[in-house]
Amino acid sequence: MKRQHTRVGVSIQVRVSSLDVDEFVKHFATNISRGGIFIQCIEPKPKGTVLLFEIQLKGGRVAIRGKGEVIWTRSRSEDEPSTKPPGMGVKFLALDKFSKAVVKRILEIKAGKDTIKAQPRPSVGSIPPQGKPDEEPVAMNFDIEVAPAEESEEEELDDIQVDVSVDDFLESAEEDPPVGTSSSPVIGIDLGTTNSCAAVVIDGKPRIIPSHRGYNTTPSVVAYSEEGKLLVGHEAKAQMELNPINTIYGSKRLIGRHYSSPAVQQVKDRFHYKIVNGPNHEAYVEIRGQMLDLKKVSAFILKEFKELAEEMLRQEVNRAVISVPAYYNENQRQAVREAGNLAGLAVDRIVNEPTAAALAYGYKQGLEKRILVYDLGGGTFDASLLDLYEDVFEVISTGGDSFLGGVDFDNQLIDHVLNEFCQEIGQVPELNRVAMQRLRNAVEHAKCELSEKESTTVHVPFFVKVADQPRDLKIDLNRETQEMLVAPLVERSMQVVEAVLEKAKEQAAKPDDVILVGGQTRMPLVRRHLVQKFKKEPQKGVHPDEAVAIGAALLGNALGKIDNVLLIDVLAVSIGYGLPGGGFRPVLMAGNTLPSSVTFVIRTEQDQQKSLDLLVFQGDSDRVLNNEYLGTVTISEISPSPKGKVQLKVTFNLDREGLLEVASVEHQTEIENTTTMVMKHDEAAIREILRIPGDEHATEQIGIPPKQKPAV
Repeated sequence: MKRQHTRVGVSIQVRVSSLDVDEFVKHFATNISRGGIFIQCIEPKPKGTVLLFEIQLKGGRVAIRGKGEVIWTRSRSEDEPSTKPPGMGVKFLALDKFSKAVVKRILEIKAGKDTIKAQPRPSVGSIPPQGKPDEEPVAMNFDIEVAPAEESEEEELDDIQVDVSVDDFLESAEEDPPVGTSSSPVIGIDLGTTNSCAAVVIDGKPRIIPSHRGYNTTPSVVAYSEEGKLLVGHEAKAQMELNPINTIYGSKRLIGRHYSSPAVQQVKDRFHYKIVNGPNHEAYVEIRGQMLDLKKVSAFILKEFKELAEEMLRQEVNRAVISVPAYYNENQRQAVREAGNLAGLAVDRIVNEPTAAALAYGYKQGLEKRILVYDLGGGTFDASLLDLYEDVFEVISTGGDSFLGGVDFDNQLIDHVLNEFCQEIGQVPELNRVAMQRLRNAVEHAKCELSEKESTTVHVPFFVKVADQPRDLKIDLNRETQEMLVAPLVERSMQVVEAVLEKAKEQAAKPDDVILVGGQTRMPLVRRHLVQKFKKEPQKGVHPDEAVAIGAALLGNALGKIDNVLLIDVLAVSIGYGLPGGGFRPVLMAGNTLPSSVTFVIRTEQDQQKSLDLLVFQGDSDRVLNNEYLGTVTISEISPSPKGKVQLKVTFNLDREGLLEVASVEHQTEIENTTTMVMKHDEAAIREILRIPGDEHATEQIGIPPKQKPAV
């Protein structure tokens, strides 16, 4: 559930001298209650001011981030300058999950349930623990500092309960999200479709975290053996041929998606395991008779890297920066963050894969360049145009295709090989899951070989029985045939690149460098298309399989430091809501710089209406059934009035990671509404609520995304 109560009026950022969360809690527990926080400042804002506030530790990590409202103020006293410092009491309206965990910790300390004890409150007029004079707190809108406060006779702040639990739909709802410590190294994780990679910065240099078998990448595969043992990575992939139905691969395409979403419906029949409709209509997998949340599947992979890092570094690791495709929707980003929490990692940042690759290429290089990152991985494709100057990485435009990756290249070749085999034997044999998995493995191997040589043979011994006799599959394949089969896929990627350049209005100004990311970029056809387009060879300074993980590790290591990098990203896909009849009204437009916030007005549709639902979608089509359903926003506690009398000001707010919060207030009274967002409707309910005709599938279908143009 995402909760937001009101729009943002003033943004402030505060730095304190504490090095980690525990030290912050010790020094400043007296400032914070269940309902709010006292902020000492010379010029407090007026009562009723809405704040977006962020309290940073000395290292740059955020201790508390949220929204609040000033409910009382105290100005500086000229007569008694040493008593009751000026400041403002801020009531919490919303906190992020990490902040909720910190507040809960403080409440436990005050209740005597925690071993850490708050330090005694300084005497009136004492200097707060803010560090050296040259470490003055930084304010975005006005000078401000946080200091331990005296007991106040002003209005109490304990009148609002802050929920500190993880979302109810997580199985670990009773657990708090992990709280990372400043002493823990931050690992960077590239959570891939076919393979994943992790890195960490040691003595200023990024290093890949190898798998147990010594490889720099780990298969993104999770499985259960016939005996019910959980397998992750290489062990899981090793049993794919013999036990495909209990082996989960390619789950990156499915995590955080609605079961009836275009992505799930298009690919679910391509997998050998069962994809089912789970709680809240999310896509789940069924394995060994049990439904498994895809967030937990990703958590198994992330936990593997956590353990590998701890073995390599010989210390506890509980912090990470995790990369996602730039084209990931809001639900998928949130799901990856929750997967990290389930794996025991405090996710310091979710970063887009092309941006992470750009960091690997340009971090600390002092470059002033425009680069294009062409990221063709196992399951998704992203293209991003960035400007690099010093340690500022600004995304100009980005685009992608969620249905384009190495597995799609494999599918083209599999179909060709099967067709050749059927013509050879004169019939269409019955193929089970084991046979198809063996064929997939052989085709993938042949595809990789054809990047180095002109021809190869796809060979699967004892593939099927023909006339009760075992028959091998043995089909010759050359590079020319392969390139003919996959040329439309490469062309689709180039259409996305064209759209990215067009959106940036930079058709004439070509990028200085092209960076290749993802294993599929090793295909010679891909490189030839890019050379033909940009009249130059792509850069070879970054490793296509390792660049994203290295960039994520560099970002994690830089967070909070004085020479921190500045990432300026954009929204890849528009977010909006459904209209009667099935239309889509965008609110936050693709290309908006993050963070971004837009407020719009809607009216009640019925007499005496007390609640209202907005169905929120993300996509590029003007029809909701072709877009991704993110959830239903329910606005409640509306003042009962005649139809259309009440106007609601609704705010969609995206943070720098592309995570959405929704707020609502009544326009006439400025009364806050209770606003919740939950993924609770299936396709049938969406059709009924939006009154979409039943024959709309004749021209568009929720399971089939539009192909006529790439999305940017």
